[in-house]
Amino acid sequence: MRRSHSSVSGAAAGVLAGAALVLTLAAPALADGGDGGFTIKDPRIKESSGLAASRIHPGVYWTHNDSGDGPYLYAVDSRTGRTVATVTMTGVGRPRDVEAISIGPDGDLYAGDIGDNLGGSWDHVWIYKLPEPKVLKDQTIRATQYVVKYADGPRNAEALMVHPKTGRVYIADKDEDGGHLYEGPAHLSATTTNVFRPIAPIDLWVTDGAFSPDGRQLAVRGYFGGIAYSWNDGRIKRLERLNVPLQDQGESITYTPDGSKLMYGSEGADSPVQPEDAPGATGSGANSSSKGGGSAAAGGSGGLSGQAKVGAVAVAALLAVVLGLRRLRRR
Repeated sequence: MRRSHSSVSGAAAGVLAGAALVLTLAAPALADGGDGGFTIKDPRIKESSGLAASRIHPGVYWTHNDSGDGPYLYAVDSRTGRTVATVTMTGVGRPRDVEAISIGPDGDLYAGDIGDNLGGSWDHVWIYKLPEPKVLKDQTIRATQYVVKYADGPRNAEALMVHPKTGRVYIADKDEDGGHLYEGPAHLSATTTNVFRPIAPIDLWVTDGAFSPDGRQLAVRGYFGGIAYSWNDGRIKRLERLNVPLQDQGESITYTPDGSKLMYGSEGADSPVQPEDAPGATGSGANSSSKGGGSAAAGGSGGLSGQAKVGAVAVAALLAVVLGLRRLRRR
């Protein structure tokens, strides 16, 4: 979702534009290379808002635009950055704001039309489920549409995660002051409304999330940081900060199929998808990050240059000022 929605003032937008320039100047160049990082080269994909690593096509990642594109999912080859299949969903009406994608243990793709440009004004949102195609080619696939409501009222959300063992669907709402993790019913119903209930607070302005392939960890990210939680059957416990790379507008996260890496995506034309070691992976730098090094402050395995670190600090300071001013205005 675009950060220039109603909650962002003109002044904040200007600061964020300046921050984007800082990131462009400070961040090192990213070379193509599959799980080592790649650039999405399809000119149609200008607002990549979710990522999911294919289970049956090695090196392929599914993504989509958010609002205004249509019922399309794109399979991107991480070795080249090029789209190798475009799936058109039927049976779902016209999507409003598709913000997330995940793959369940059944091998199906789950697309979350869960964003709300009006800040929680829609009384329901949708989830679309369809089988991941066995052959990568442009094709039309019929999807099942599920109606979703929240037990505590409408809200904006950008993170949808399907647990890789149980198949249960979870959503994390997007709130700059921190949101909640919502749990869906054990099985989604296509004929009745699916009520999602809050089960745990999330101390982050969440733009996406993902389960590890073994289902033992939940990773969530925001624009300038991220958190890894142990899952414990939904009784989440904070593990550590994630080393989120500097990106223009960080909107997506997914694990690689072997669980060794987290892949971070951003909106924008020719947007980068950048890897970091997953928590617990060899060389992940978990010890250093858990001792207070946040994603913008610690170099971690990303190897940030001094210039990038300075840029990160500047961006974080600017964002803090903007959010403080907005809270004062609301009072």
